[in-house]
Amino acid sequence: MFARILKRMQEGIRSREYVVTLHARKEMNADELSIYDVERGILTGEILERQQDRLTVEWKYRIRGKTTEGDKVEIVAKLSNTGKLVIITVYSL
Repeated sequence: MFARILKRMQEGIRSREYVVTLHARKEMNADELSIYDVERGILTGEILERQQDRLTVEWKYRIRGKTTEGDKVEIVAKLSNTGKLVIITVYSL
């Protein structure tokens, strides 16, 4: 259903055209996840759902994939107006 969006997000990972929010960094540290885990999570993942941000009215996507160790990880991300991928938050399952 969201194959085109996921492909654009994966292209953002491959081309290193993404930003990680401070909140996502904190969550990565709390769950002992590396940026490689996040990258692999998006590259191996699937979009579970689309959510609309209440404040900005932008669409964000919940992605479930696998870490470098093969564990499950979820990433909430969006595509910015400039086309960059924005990683909003990350958590291990």
